[in-house]
Amino acid sequence: MKLLSVEDARARTLAWAVTLPTESIALADGAGRTLAEDIDALRDQPPYPASAMDGWALAAADAPGTLRIAGESAAGAPYTRPLARGEAVRIFTGAALPPGADTVVIQENAERRLEAVQVPAASVGDYVRPSGCDFRGGERLLKRGDRLDAWRLSLAAAGGRGELVVGRRPRVSFLSTGEEIVDPGAPAGRYQIFDAGTAALTALARQWGGEARRLKPVRDDLAATADAVRGENCDLIVTVGGASVGDHDLVKPALAELGLELAVESVAVRPGKPTWFGRLADGRRVLGLPGNPASALVCAELFLKPLLLAMQGADPALTMVTARAAAPFPKNGPREHWMRARLTSGADGTLQAEAFADQDSSLVSVFAMADALVRRPAGAEPAAAGEPVEALLLARA
Repeated sequence: MKLLSVEDARARTLAWAVTLPTESIALADGAGRTLAEDIDALRDQPPYPASAMDGWALAAADAPGTLRIAGESAAGAPYTRPLARGEAVRIFTGAALPPGADTVVIQENAERRLEAVQVPAASVGDYVRPSGCDFRGGERLLKRGDRLDAWRLSLAAAGGRGELVVGRRPRVSFLSTGEEIVDPGAPAGRYQIFDAGTAALTALARQWGGEARRLKPVRDDLAATADAVRGENCDLIVTVGGASVGDHDLVKPALAELGLELAVESVAVRPGKPTWFGRLADGRRVLGLPGNPASALVCAELFLKPLLLAMQGADPALTMVTARAAAPFPKNGPREHWMRARLTSGADGTLQAEAFADQDSSLVSVFAMADALVRRPAGAEPAAAGEPVEALLLARA
């Protein structure tokens, strides 16, 4: 069984990733999707010089002075007649400046006197949002491959887009295996455990843009394992458990009946050494994750997330940050170690990472408290408190 480095295993996995077809969706349905087109602004934003505050629109050359009130300009209901010399218009935030006005005096600095307003000295452009100050017509706002969130959707909307072309969501089916596995909420025998890993993995797959479906768990049986996924309509199968080298680890032999071809046999990573990746004869990809929840979740961050992003046309690169060790890290062994850790802000404002003392791969409670994974390279020397370490942030809703 050939052990690959994390980097090589991820490269081989992504080399077999297939970018899915695109589809058009309503802007309102775009959160979490990946753009399959560039978005250019249809026009300037704002499309006219607008007031940044409630006050009085006028020509700076007429201030200071007492000016005749010519009318009112509100958002969506502008005053369109050109201002004459010595005139001012009551204006509200977001409203268009009338022709001839080049400044706004805020209402706190002016005094209304019946049909006139007294204003102090003003400079051209005070409290004015120039046309196109946010962006210009034709300007590139978003690019193909951008992941859409509320802020980017707002930008697309401001640019005039009501529909977006995005990558199709990958259909992901999760299959957990093992005699000891039982569904959460179901009666459990003394020697059975609840399927905690798959519950988290399906949630993560949805968070990463996939359409996730959890299949009924199967026992350690070759035929049952193959039958569970034989007719499953999906782009990616993720198996959980049955991925090691014991007598009951039957997933790879079972899927060999469906033409399994391996790109990754195992990975020099801790936790998660049994992780593997391949494809079936019909083209469906298969990612095999270990049964221990922490192992499965670490390797989901390292391999499943990049794979799902690549299938949607998004950048699959891991986003790492540098933190300072809050406490010493010991010398690492021959496998790259991704340690569950808690991030805090030090007295000097720097990011600090403290690994949990118990890194056992079965501990769900530790993962629930962690907000980062600290990467310790294979063979890394001890790191003293205060030394820099690499960390992968774990998204928390």
